[in-house]
Amino acid sequence: MKRYTAAKARAQLSSLLDAAENGEVVAIERRGVRFTLRSEKPARRRKSKPRLEIVDPALLDGEWTWASGARGLRLRLKRAR
Repeated sequence: MKRYTAAKARAQLSSLLDAAENGEVVAIERRGVRFTLRSEKPARRRKSKPRLEIVDPALLDGEWTWASGARGLRLRLKRAR
């Protein structure tokens, strides 16, 4: 475990964060109070399901298509046959 005073820790904060990220525990003391700096594993993100799904029936029936143009890729209604 590495130990630093608050003043030294302030001057070397980025290297202390790197050390903590690499698994080392860093102790910082200020006026007799000891603080420890260590990294935590990131929380797992839950995959969220769509809360609301609205689909145009015409899209499901195949009446829409993709068109590429100067404004990018856009969804447009197919022409009548």
